[in-house]
Parts: sequence; structure tokens; C-alpha cells
Amino acid sequence: MPRTAIPYATPDISALARSLRDQLARLGPTPGHVEMLNILARAAGAKNFQHFRARYGAPEAPPEPAADLARVEKLARQFDAQGRLAQWPAKPSQQALALWALWAALPAGDTVSEPVFNGRLNALHTFGDPAILRRSLVSAGLVSRTLDCRDYRRIEQRPPPEAQALIGRLRRG
Repeated sequence: MPRTAIPYATPDISALARSLRDQLARLGPTPGHVEMLNILARAAGAKNFQHFRARYGAPEAPPEPAADLARVEKLARQFDAQGRLAQWPAKPSQQALALWALWAALPAGDTVSEPVFNGRLNALHTFGDPAILRRSLVSAGLVSRTLDCRDYRRIEQRPPPEAQALIGRLRRG
């Protein structure tokens, strides 16, 4: 169900400005995000932000940008018929997208040692450099590792639209 935008209007901008000034002056140091939401909600006539949301609903999420399917197809050609990355892309933007495809092929919820992780990465590429893939996955925030670099784990998150398109394209073959 699509969410609708929360109407936020005030009939008197001067009263809004006075209310904001008075509330900020009482707080002293710069307020945090949640306190700013409460200040704005009170200035609009609600008790707090929760009361404001209950009255008007949650704000509408911005639409996700569409995937660049031409870019996805171009990168998909760097994977072989088994879905293995045949070469490490030269462009950082292509590398980032390729990492999502590797991330999707890693099992969720498993914490594994570095040798096991390297074995999994070796099964996902053909150019023989699991170290660059391992470091890049960690740097991109797709995989976490312990401080001693002994254990690795996939970080669960939602891939961006282009990564979703590439993952789907590789699964279809």
C-alpha cells in the first residue's frame, strides 16, 4: 500500500518561527534528530512527533531509482555461464556492482574461517585472486570480519536496484 505524504503546513509562519525559537532556546545545545522532529511536530500543533505521525501517517518513501539495464547487461558479460566472475572489472562502479553479485552467492548467516571464505570466493570467480575480492567485499560493507581477520560473515542488507537486476540476470543464466 503506497504511503501518502504528511501534510505539514502552518497558517502563520511567524508563529512557527517563534515556537521553534522558544523551544530551541530552552534546550540549550543543538538538539538531535528525534528532538528536532518533536520540536517541529509541537510547532505544528501536535504533542510530539508520535502524535503527529498518528494524525497524519508515515511519510512517503522516495521512489528507488530505476536500474540501468544496459549497464547491468554489460557487466553480466564479465560473468561466465556458471555465474563466475571471469575478470575483475577496471572501473570502480563496475567493481561495486560485481561485488553485489558475489555477495548474493554467499550463504546468509554463516560465519566461516578465512580459508573457507577463500574457497567460496574461488568458486565464484575464475581469475585466481580471492584476496582482492575478500578485501573489496569488506571495504564495501557487504562482508564483516573479525579484528584478527580469521572469521567472515555476509552482512544482510537490501541490494540497490542495479545489483538486484544483475543478481536476477545471473540467476536466470
